[in-house]
Amino acid sequence: MLSTMQDVPLTIARILRHGTRVHGGSRITTWTGDGAPHRQTFAETGERVARLAHALRDELGVREEDRVATLMWNNSEHVEAYFAVPAMGAVLHTLNLRLPADQLAWIVNHAADRVVLVNGSLIPLLAPLMPRLETVEHIVVVGPGDTSALDSALEGHPARVHAYEDLLAGRPDAYDWPELDERSAAAMCYTSGTTGDPKGVVYSHRSIYLHSMQVNMTQSMALTDADTSLPVVPMFHVNAWGLPHAALMTGVNLLMPDRFLQPAPLAEMIATERPTHAAAVPTIWQGLLAELDARPRDVSSMKRVTIGGAACPPSLMSAFEERHGVTLCHAWGMTETSPLGSVAMPPGGVSAEEEFAYRVTQGRFPAGVEARLAAPDGTFAPWDGSSTGELEVRGPWIAGAYYGGADGEPIRPDDKFSPDGWLRTGDVGSISPDGYLTITDRAKDVIKSGGEWISSVELENALMAHDAVAEAAVVAVPDEKWGERPLAAVVFHEDESAVPYDELRTHLGKDLARWQLPERWTTVGSVPKTSVGKFDKKVLRKQYADGELDVTRLDD
Repeated sequence: MLSTMQDVPLTIARILRHGTRVHGGSRITTWTGDGAPHRQTFAETGERVARLAHALRDELGVREEDRVATLMWNNSEHVEAYFAVPAMGAVLHTLNLRLPADQLAWIVNHAADRVVLVNGSLIPLLAPLMPRLETVEHIVVVGPGDTSALDSALEGHPARVHAYEDLLAGRPDAYDWPELDERSAAAMCYTSGTTGDPKGVVYSHRSIYLHSMQVNMTQSMALTDADTSLPVVPMFHVNAWGLPHAALMTGVNLLMPDRFLQPAPLAEMIATERPTHAAAVPTIWQGLLAELDARPRDVSSMKRVTIGGAACPPSLMSAFEERHGVTLCHAWGMTETSPLGSVAMPPGGVSAEEEFAYRVTQGRFPAGVEARLAAPDGTFAPWDGSSTGELEVRGPWIAGAYYGGADGEPIRPDDKFSPDGWLRTGDVGSISPDGYLTITDRAKDVIKSGGEWISSVELENALMAHDAVAEAAVVAVPDEKWGERPLAAVVFHEDESAVPYDELRTHLGKDLARWQLPERWTTVGSVPKTSVGKFDKKVLRKQYADGELDVTRLDD
């Protein structure tokens, strides 16, 4: 027996039409750094989206399934591309501007991008790549920028250069959006490629639509048209965690930071524009806290912050709440999960004191995400809050394969997908009986010492709770007796004298077992970061192996 319900495809065009009509007065504000932010309403954005779609189709020949790449900051023009490209049936491909040149070129060729939209300020990044880009036919320059380097790089290359505003000028401000299959490709992102080549994840219209609904749920980011959200998380980082699509769905005002991602301008735009919500990785908030401590601003409008990408030190969460009245809320996810897999909104009925224990977890799974913990012996660990295993997930916005290339079949590596199709996340943790996830480590970062596991995340959080420590990363290094032991790399606050390592070790010993405490210590100027702001532990491990770190050993 079939239902009597209408079968209406869940597509990006439907989000676009709804947002620009029902929430036409909501605004996108782009920070310019000169005291005069650029502002446009959702209704105006919808008209420019239509003009862009006409330009892509009529001037550049973009057709359904063609890949259109963006090498751009978070700004209103990037939002326009977010909707114009998939709504017309093409595929939006956001490029991570912080990846090494070799990886960027490989990704563009693997995806077979035909068009690249690039901010003028990023031309120096794109121009050297052009001789290696095999499929690109058009470069569209967005905003001001010196194109001379691009002109030189294109000598002998068939690609043509266009100015974004010239392409849009005179185009119709309405577009007859095609009725697409909701399972067709809408956007794609590549993993950061920490091991091997980056892997492409292709999102469907359906997955983005359903994920956008999850972002707006009260047990998620809980955003409405009364909010202004500041997505510091880049739009090339898993669709800015779904915020641009979710914003059009519910009328959330957007404050876009463009290229002004340093602590001082972020503090200034928060104080000036008064956002109620923001989203970024922990390293952003560590820098912002130091800036606010040194040069106080009023950031009290920002009631909620979604923090993800890496474990957030509880000390950082407490500092924002106690000193600035800002609540940081953990979330967990990855490129393969669109990305939100869980959000740490406390359950109802708990006291203010009890809430913090929930917020420092990675969060509770929504109805769209099924989870299980795979134990090393092939069984699945119970949800008892203490048993651990590798987290595996499945759901309607979770990848079931990787993109195999323009002419290839989808790729399903055994180390990434279980035989029955669940995504193997590589995260090790536990789940409470009521569905709250606690990540204890990445599987590759767990320290296996004498048959016991030591959580590098637990050690890092404890170290960063010390007043003198700005950052800390812990990695496994070889040990003749125990197989592996932890190496602690610490960054001290600029205004603090270096604290003796034995004092830090004593500090750790207040909460951790003695056998877990590091013997090896080093001080670094900053912890190496990946292209999306996470601690890059493989760099630390290599530096140690190559003898580049000044390591002190504390023997009992």
